[in-house]
Amino acid sequence: MAREVGRICEEKNEEIVILVSSASSLSKTLIMALSNSSWGLIRPSFFLMGIPGLEASQHWIALPLCVLYLLALGGNVTILVAIWTDPSLHQPMYLFLAMLSGIDLVLASSTAPKTLAVLLVHAHEIGYTVCLTQMFFIHAFSSMESGVLVAMALDRYVAICHPLHHSTILRAGIVGRMGVAVLVRGLLLLLPFPILLQRLVFCQSTIIGHAYCEHMAVVKLACSETTVNRAYGLAVALLVVGLDVLAIGISYALILQAVLKVPGGEARLKAFSTCGSHICVILVFYVPGIFSFLTHRFGHQVPHHVHVLLATLYLLVPPALNPLVYGVKTQQIRQRVRRVFYIKG
Repeated sequence: MAREVGRICEEKNEEIVILVSSASSLSKTLIMALSNSSWGLIRPSFFLMGIPGLEASQHWIALPLCVLYLLALGGNVTILVAIWTDPSLHQPMYLFLAMLSGIDLVLASSTAPKTLAVLLVHAHEIGYTVCLTQMFFIHAFSSMESGVLVAMALDRYVAICHPLHHSTILRAGIVGRMGVAVLVRGLLLLLPFPILLQRLVFCQSTIIGHAYCEHMAVVKLACSETTVNRAYGLAVALLVVGLDVLAIGISYALILQAVLKVPGGEARLKAFSTCGSHICVILVFYVPGIFSFLTHRFGHQVPHHVHVLLATLYLLVPPALNPLVYGVKTQQIRQRVRRVFYIKG
C-alpha cells in the first residue's frame, strides 16, 4: 500500500514539474511575442552606470565636464550673438560658423545635463523613450557637425582657389541650401537608429555601462537578433566619416596645390593662415571621434572606463574649444565680441 501511494505521488510530482516547465516556456514565449508586437508592452527604463570602475571619483570627474559644458554654452552663444548682430559677418565663412555653434549647443546640451546628473547626484535611471531620443540627437547632430566641417572646407577652397568668384559661387541662397542639406542628411541617416531599436527585445540586463545613451551600448543589451542594428550603425559611421574626411582631404589637397603655386613665402603663409582655425577644429572633432570609434569596436583590451571617458569628452571638448579657436584666430570675431560686450583691448 505504501509503495502504491509513493508511486502515485511520484507521478503527480512529475506532472506538476511538466506543467510548471510548460507554463514557464509559455510565459517566456508570450513575453517575447508581446515585446515584438506593435503594442511594445515591455519598454524598460535603463540604468546609466556613469563611468564604470571610477564610481568613487565620479564627482571629481564631473567638475571638468561641467567646466567644459559652461564653456560650450558661453562660447557658442557669444559666437551666435556676434554673427547675428553684425551684418558685415553675414558671409559664408561666418554663416557656416554660426551653424557649427548652433549644432555644438544642441550636441553638448543633449549629453552634459544627464551625464552630470548621473555623476553628481546619482540620477542613474533614464526612461526608454528619453534614452532613444538622447541617442538620436547625439548621433544626428554629430553627423551634422561633420557635414558643416565639409561645407567650411569647400568655402576655404573657393576662397583660396577662386577668390574672384567666391561671392558669386557661395551666395546666401547656396549657403542656406547647403545648411538644409546637412540638416536633412543627419536626420534621415540617423532616424532609423531609434526605429530599429524599437524591434529589439530587452529581457535581461538594462544596465548601460556608459554616461549617456550611446547606440552600440544600448544594442548590446538586447537579447534578440541585432545584426541589422550593428550593420546599419557601422555603415552610417563609415559612410558619414569616410565620405566627409575624403571630401575635406580633397579640398585641402587642391588648396595646397594652389598655395604652392603662389610666389612669395609671405603670400603663402597668409593663404595658409586663413585655413588655420578650420584645420584645428577638424582635428579636435575627428581625431578623438575616430579613436573612440575604433576602441569601442576593436579595442577590447582598452579599459572600459577609458573608453567611456573618451566618448564623453568627444561630445564636450569640440563644442567647448571651437568658439575659443575661432575667437582667438579670427580678428573680425574678436573685434565684434569686444564691441558687443564692451571689452577694451
